[in-house]
Amino acid sequence: MAEDIISISIILNGQKTEPRQVPKNMLLLDFLHDEMALTGTKFGCGIGVCRACTVAWQRVPTAEPVPILACSTPVDLVNGQTIRTVEGLADNNQLSKLQTAVLEAFAFQCGYCTPGFLMAGEILLDGLKHAPVERDKVDEAVLGAIGQHICRCTGYVRYLQAMRKVILETPGLVKKSEL
Repeated sequence: MAEDIISISIILNGQKTEPRQVPKNMLLLDFLHDEMALTGTKFGCGIGVCRACTVAWQRVPTAEPVPILACSTPVDLVNGQTIRTVEGLADNNQLSKLQTAVLEAFAFQCGYCTPGFLMAGEILLDGLKHAPVERDKVDEAVLGAIGQHICRCTGYVRYLQAMRKVILETPGLVKKSEL
C-alpha cells in the first residue's frame, strides 16, 4: 500500500508548501481543501465543465500562468510546480483590481462561480501584460477567457463588464491604435 502514497510539495500562492504525504490519486481540489485548508476554489460539477474550480498553473516559475481545473487534475501532476488560487489574488489584504471591479459591478449573486471567473480573468490580465490586445478586441479576449464558465445566476454580462473595465483602465494591456 505504500506505493499508493506520494509526497507532494508545490509553490502555492507564492509560498513553497512543506511536503505532504497524500494518496496518489488525490485531486488538486481535495489537496487544496483538505491539506492546505484553502476552500475558495469551488467544487461545482466535478467533471471540469462549470470551471468553478479554475486555478492558475505554472509548470516553471517563468512561464505564463494557464488555467487548470482543480476538480479533475491529479495533484501529482503539479508536484513541484506553481499554483495560484483565489486566496492568492489579494496582496497584503488589498483586493486585486479585478476583485474590486467585480464587487463594484455586482457581478455575482450567489458567488459560487466567482473564484473560477476571477482566476480566468487574472490569467487573462497576466497574459495581456505580455501580449496586449487591440481595443476593439477586448470583449473577444474576455469571452475567450471566461466563455466556457458557467454561472447559474446569469452574471455573465457583469463579469465581462468588470474585466473590460480593468483591461481598459490598466496601462499596457491594450495596444495603441496604428493610424
